[in-house]
Amino acid sequence: MARKDDAASAANPGRLKQIALTYKMTRRADSKIGLIIAAVGIVTFGVFLAIGFLIGHPVYLGILGFVLAFLAMAIVFGRRAERAAFGQMEGQPGAAAAVLDNVGRGWSTTPAVAMNRSQDVVHRAVGKAGIVLIAEGNPNRVKSLLAAEKKKMARVVADVPVHDFIVGNGEGEVPLKKLRTTMLKLPRVLSGPQVTTTNDRLRAMGDLMKNMPIPKGPMPKGMRMPRGGANGR
Repeated sequence: MARKDDAASAANPGRLKQIALTYKMTRRADSKIGLIIAAVGIVTFGVFLAIGFLIGHPVYLGILGFVLAFLAMAIVFGRRAERAAFGQMEGQPGAAAAVLDNVGRGWSTTPAVAMNRSQDVVHRAVGKAGIVLIAEGNPNRVKSLLAAEKKKMARVVADVPVHDFIVGNGEGEVPLKKLRTTMLKLPRVLSGPQVTTTNDRLRAMGDLMKNMPIPKGPMPKGMRMPRGGANGR
């Protein structure tokens, strides 16, 4: 019992420190966060307390109002903190990969499966919705990256649906803050074993491409790739 109490007491300061750091980060981007949270709490508590006096149960409604006020403050704080975090990440290289890391259970993500010299990049996620390719960078350049990645995957997972998104705020693009919800809204068409099989195929494809003896520089005309990869006979 003593060990559990010690662990709980050690965890609480850690959580409080994390909340304090999140608040400081949010306040840099949202200077009114403190006033807004306080207003939400006061108004919520005040409404329930007033209802309590009207119906003759101020203590009961006051306690309920206090609990709900705390809950409302936590919800508002969480949403504004998330918005501030996305605002700071937006436009930064690898921002979409950070979102994919927190997309939720049931998704297997692989950052930077394709990249060009301009640092445009394509990330991949596999889940029950199929394969999702997420591109970051210049919209005109990443389209060719997406097309090349789809062509490469078609060799081993032609029977799996593929969705692709370009992260951005332009027409036809998905804002960074909406990327997670957009992915979660995709229809689920694969079972758990099918997701595992798809992941295994994609990993095998990556190993095959890595081990392929591709010469440096332009390929001579008429040269054929050896059969069987690096270990072919």
